Formats: sequence, C-alpha cells, structure tokens
Amino acid sequence: MMKNLFNPADVSSLVERINNLDPGTQPLWGKMNVAQMLAHCNVSMETFTGKKTIKRLFIGRIVGTLMKKNILSEKPFGRNSPTDKSYVIKGTPDFEAEKAKAIASLKNIPAAGPSGVTMHPHPFFGHFTPEQWAVFEWKHFDHHLRQFGV
Repeated sequence: MMKNLFNPADVSSLVERINNLDPGTQPLWGKMNVAQMLAHCNVSMETFTGKKTIKRLFIGRIVGTLMKKNILSEKPFGRNSPTDKSYVIKGTPDFEAEKAKAIASLKNIPAAGPSGVTMHPHPFFGHFTPEQWAVFEWKHFDHHLRQFGV
C-alpha cells in the first residue's frame, strides 16, 4: 500500500523527519531555504484540506491529467519540478512557526480522514479522490524532506 496521510504511522514518520530539521538545514537542491520549504508545504496542505483554493492552471488542463498516474505512482517526485507561483514563498518565514504548523496539520489528517480533504481539483493534476490527495501530499512532503536531507 502506498504511503499516505491517512495512515498514522506514515504521518509519524514525516513528523519525525520534520523534527530533524533546524533553521540552518541546507537544501541538497532547489532554491528554497528550510523555512520557505515548510511554508510551501503548509500552503499545499491548505489546498489539500480546502482552506485555500487555487484555480486550475491552463497547462494543467492540457497535460496534468496525463501526468496524474505517474505522480501517484511509487516513484518519488523528481528534483527541481516546476512550482506554481501560488506556492512560491518569498521572504523569510519564521522557521519555528512554520514547523509547528506543518506538524499540527499533519497530525490532524488521520483523524479527519477522507471527509477532511477538499473536493476541489488539484490546480495542475485535476480531480483527486481523497485517497489520491493523501498519497500526493505524503509524496510532496517526502520530496521536500529529501530535498533537505531528512
């Protein structure tokens, strides 16, 4: 079974990895610093839970559906994937605040279950079932935690 945010053990492993970050943790690739990465993941979680809605991208309507099967596969996300401007974090967010928010958001998901997931489409990949959203968000966190070597 694919790792996902509905599984408490999968969430615990992400939280453990987040707890291994500190404000000086350097990326192995990409442009974000560690605080920006956590803030970026938090915006993605707000999309996942329906607190933030991002309009479908035109390019996503064309190719997103074709790429959805690959993005939901066992294969980890590739390095330096493009990021929609809605998810680009500028400035210097507060590391501790973003870390605490990420951990709290993650810990709430298993109890909320599928009813805690948005019914809005992903801005690039389109419609996801709650289970697909949970896999996608786990993979998204995993990608960025690997980016920072944890």
